[in-house]
Amino acid sequence: MKKILFLPKYPRMGASSRLRTYQFLPLWEEAGYGVRVASFFNGGYLKDVYGQRRPSVWNVLGCYFRRFWVLMGAWRYDLIWVEKELFPYLPAWAEWLLAKLGPGYVVDYDDAVFHRYDTQGNYLVRNLLGRKIDRVMARAKTVFAGNEYLAQRAKAAGAKSVILLPTVIDPNRYRKKEAHASGKVWIGWIGSPSTLKYVKAIKQELEEVCREANAGLLLVNGHDGFSFQGDLKMIPWTEAGEVEAILQMDIGIMCLPDNEWERGKCAYKLIQYMACGLPVVASPVGMNVEVVRNGENGFLAAGSAEWKEALLTLVRDAGMRKRLGEKGFELVQERFTLKGNFEVMRGEVRGQSGF
Repeated sequence: MKKILFLPKYPRMGASSRLRTYQFLPLWEEAGYGVRVASFFNGGYLKDVYGQRRPSVWNVLGCYFRRFWVLMGAWRYDLIWVEKELFPYLPAWAEWLLAKLGPGYVVDYDDAVFHRYDTQGNYLVRNLLGRKIDRVMARAKTVFAGNEYLAQRAKAAGAKSVILLPTVIDPNRYRKKEAHASGKVWIGWIGSPSTLKYVKAIKQELEEVCREANAGLLLVNGHDGFSFQGDLKMIPWTEAGEVEAILQMDIGIMCLPDNEWERGKCAYKLIQYMACGLPVVASPVGMNVEVVRNGENGFLAAGSAEWKEALLTLVRDAGMRKRLGEKGFELVQERFTLKGNFEVMRGEVRGQSGF
């Protein structure tokens, strides 16, 4: 039995690790592989971050020690699967050792983590680690990139093999919303509390739409500090309940500024909305432009006027919501499913010598 050691950044409650690593584990096991998972950070760290508390220094140091200890046994595995990097804010020495003396590794990115270093305000961090992720990419057997922006960085870094691997959903967990032609229309958003700032950027437009039409705002995983002049519904996020929460929406939104970090995002919330048959409105940034076909499954909105116009159009036209939602649902089934991604990953690792 071939054995893979998965090294995600977070435990399952961390969205990026849950979607890029944990949701595939049953498929790896069904395919006959032995798997072990050892995240870098633990649940205590994430609870502090999500609770907007400063993480314990001792806990963080413990995370570094545990990762070091896990790597001491790396020789027992046929392949090491790394999410982003082995040790945050340390040089890529561990990746060099795995590539030269160990079984080698593949690395997976769904964020522009390289910009944490190369655009860092601290001169020492920027000078010492600005090219760190490029070195990690170059030494990997394969780089799995969540979108084209990340893939281009990997190619520029000299990666041996770069595979586009968008973030996907398990279609068995999702179902299409039953459309309704009357009643309040809920404009919805789902995300982490730290990204609620993107909703705040269009709060005025959302408030105006809710005043001028029969609409309200639904936030999944928002926080109590969010003030809104209009009907507001807040739903706590849980993995088990996220689909039911999205099904309470009628329109899904994803607003982003056109910055380097945001260009690396993988449009996952848009894919979630579409998997529930919802039309979407999104900023034309990064992978959003690959997912949203303007006027076909949603709208791309570049500024205040476009956001308001797109939202009002969808709020007032139930038939359009249904048509665009159907097209989005079809796109997800074609391009953004768990099984499709797994076949790509499995094909890549099987193509590697001896695996």
